[in-house]
Amino acid sequence: MAGGSFQTNKVALSTLLRACHEGALQLPDFQRSWVWDEDRIKSLIASISRAFPVGALMTLETSGTVNFKPRPVEGAPDVARAAKPDELLLDGQQRMTSLYQVTLRNHVVETVTPKNKRVKRWFYIDILAALDEAAEREEAIIGVPEDRVIRENFAKNVVLDLSTRAREFEALMYPVAMVFDWNRWQMEFVGHANAKGDFAEKWPIISRFHDEVIKNFTDYHVPVISLDKSTSKEAVCLVFEKVNTGGKPLDAFELVTAMYAADGHELRKDWYGDVSTKGRHRRFAETMRPPGQDTGILVNVANTDFLQAISLFHTRDRRREAEAAGKQGKELPAVTGNRQALLSLPLAAYKTYEARVEGGFVRAAKFLNLLHIYRVFDLPYQSQLVPLAAILADIGDAWEHEANRAKLVQWYWNGVFGELYGSAVDSRISRDFMEVPVWLKGGQEPTTISETIFRADRLKTMRMRLSAAYKGVNALLMKEGAQDFRSGQKFDHTIFFGENVDIHHIFPQDWCKKAGVKSDIYDSIINKTPLSYKTNRIIGGAAPSVYLGRLEAGNSDTPAIGRANMDAYLITHLIDPALLRSDDFAQFMADRQKRLLDLIEAAMGKAAYTGGITEEGVDDEQDKDGAEAEMTISAKPAAAPVGLETTT
Repeated sequence: MAGGSFQTNKVALSTLLRACHEGALQLPDFQRSWVWDEDRIKSLIASISRAFPVGALMTLETSGTVNFKPRPVEGAPDVARAAKPDELLLDGQQRMTSLYQVTLRNHVVETVTPKNKRVKRWFYIDILAALDEAAEREEAIIGVPEDRVIRENFAKNVVLDLSTRAREFEALMYPVAMVFDWNRWQMEFVGHANAKGDFAEKWPIISRFHDEVIKNFTDYHVPVISLDKSTSKEAVCLVFEKVNTGGKPLDAFELVTAMYAADGHELRKDWYGDVSTKGRHRRFAETMRPPGQDTGILVNVANTDFLQAISLFHTRDRRREAEAAGKQGKELPAVTGNRQALLSLPLAAYKTYEARVEGGFVRAAKFLNLLHIYRVFDLPYQSQLVPLAAILADIGDAWEHEANRAKLVQWYWNGVFGELYGSAVDSRISRDFMEVPVWLKGGQEPTTISETIFRADRLKTMRMRLSAAYKGVNALLMKEGAQDFRSGQKFDHTIFFGENVDIHHIFPQDWCKKAGVKSDIYDSIINKTPLSYKTNRIIGGAAPSVYLGRLEAGNSDTPAIGRANMDAYLITHLIDPALLRSDDFAQFMADRQKRLLDLIEAAMGKAAYTGGITEEGVDDEQDKDGAEAEMTISAKPAAAPVGLETTT
């Protein structure tokens, strides 16, 4: 054809990874760098371990009419940099680089946690968990720090030590870096097990693990669409645009829609409506819609979120039936809203719970408005809406009782400030759905509260507007009665939207820059607070002592403000007026950090950690280009495996 030709083949995953290692398969240099987070890597490993499809790749033969500058995947050895590639990877970079990093490269992997911390990780497969048919496979994929030791209680307690091969064997943890080196691992394990005298006990487990998990890696083949070298530049550019911004794959909602259609039910009509019917999506978008706004806080609730909440009820019903039948332990089905549960959701269960769950989401919108969370932009976690709605659907009008509402508020803020709903949240959603209603009736405290600790130093690193905890602080300030510096009005939803309220600097950026204060200090939430647009315009870039004088003096549009009144406004923002008036930035930051910490502790119902042991990883709250620059992994020799002790 005029634009070139292509063919589709299935290629062994090991062959593709080896081509990355040797430089035969490289990237066009304009591709962005590898920045996958820890949970997405775990999900990818889990999919391969179950022989699930992870999508096709697209490559382009080199030495043709299109001559892109190549570069190896991150972490490839020097030999790859010196090699002339046979093909360039147009689509599939993140998947292939992630798999190369965790398997063939055999070097600690740099990645990002759900809390936006850059960390180094080794990945393991928990052998027993992987063989448990009732367990979620992703929970069997374990990430451990660079020293291969997981600690808790601020490094006081060792939870898992895999620092030697012998300890890996004892814990039955298989290193993902050896999925293509089974024979060597097997020989070392046999020697260890014989020395320990437990070979007969453990070998059947190991043999089964090989057949059910490891073989899925070694036998895995990936569909590869290969564009030949005659493909024109226009065709390549069009293809690249399509694979990067084109249509998304079928999601669970579309698949469930197809299944329900066979029974005569129009799921899409339920959600989207038609010319005569307002669908659930529109009803959600209009729920708690503020004056002058097109949509409310529920506008981004996805159809899969709705199905997930229904699935929680359905799977809980199945579990209760199993309990009534006398089943226990692993015989009991899991309560879950994961993708598989959605695909198994019967139409009868959907019809049973759809109205109840819709009511739960509406209550969730009211609940969030009570917390002064009005806009989707200010919602800390979209994913936390699912358990919140399901819990409220479950308890009904009981949420209106003050004691129950106070507990729900505490649970919500622990999820936000514990930063627990960032990614891979299926198990968290299920636990909260099961545990919170029991707690409201006097039962045990949910793990989202009991296992969460806020670190005092986290306030210094909250800089990004997209951070859940950052948004949480802003909402807490408004809930506690913060008053605008200029008008003295509290930020209820009418004032919030009418005055264009947003988060602004207290010590302005221009002043901080002139004073030599670094951006990673003055951009933290400690130096920010909710203010109206008009107030922020008056503040400008002046020193606090100057802009406070302007506000107090007033002008033709704004009446003068008494000094005592101004001090009262500042106090509602947890600001010491004397420190602000003296332009004492350092003392202001220290004082306000303590005041904000008290606010967060009150919301969470527990003391924060103020000790000296720092959190693992390096803060990664920065713009995308900065993240790419710092996440680019320099190539290191990867030919020789990283040695571990094999002593018993």
